[in-house]
Amino acid sequence: MAGDYEEILKAYEAGVQQDIATRVKFIRGQVDRAGMRGVVAGISGGIDSAVVSALSIRALGPENVVGIWMPAYSNPVHQADAQALARATGLKLLTVNLDRTTDELLGAVTAGMQAGGLLKPEEGLCTLTVGNTKARARMATLYAVAGQLGYLVIGTCNRTEIHLGYETKGGDQICDFNPIAGIVKAQVRILAKTLGIPESIINKAPSADLWTDQTDEGEMGFTYEEADKILLTGEGNPEVMARMEMLHSKSEHKRTLAPGM
Repeated sequence: MAGDYEEILKAYEAGVQQDIATRVKFIRGQVDRAGMRGVVAGISGGIDSAVVSALSIRALGPENVVGIWMPAYSNPVHQADAQALARATGLKLLTVNLDRTTDELLGAVTAGMQAGGLLKPEEGLCTLTVGNTKARARMATLYAVAGQLGYLVIGTCNRTEIHLGYETKGGDQICDFNPIAGIVKAQVRILAKTLGIPESIINKAPSADLWTDQTDEGEMGFTYEEADKILLTGEGNPEVMARMEMLHSKSEHKRTLAPGM
């Protein structure tokens, strides 16, 4: 299994320059076909948004790519990495602070639910609800900027995340198109190294930055490497495979259009 996995990654790395050219062409084609001028990307300080931004700059030029850092009581390390990305790639980076926005939105939701008897007077929203609301506020921000500029919102979720449903419905799950939807996290890392993404971004633990000390792997219960091996080879730890299948099944609604009748 491990040998097959390593061979797959080696083959991908050997052809990475052609893969970059293909993804650059895809981005340019999506923007041209839509008759738009550029793209807006949500910048988390993580590897996926860094790679998407670097690819977009190659496709469209730095003048047609806007990255937006949207702190909502965020860890300062992610801001530092967002700034490092901008310096390394020439990305135009905006900051839209959502601290107060999320406070007001969450406060209004809490008050409404308490008044309607759906929450006890002393009860607050759970951590997952708070985190997902932050993600949805960020997506509303991206579409506001994109609409004002005549740009598209570019997606930043990789194949591993999409397969597991590790994305917020109405949040980072939404985009106009996604140039990394078909590659797993390990392949994104190879792209990042080739594109000159700062090492601090490549090496840090992946996090959606939705609550304090949150990490992707801690929440999923297994590592990206374990998940990537299973996705690329069909083999792996049976317990991890079972959990992945459960997560995939539970999140099917995120990958399909809403049913209608």
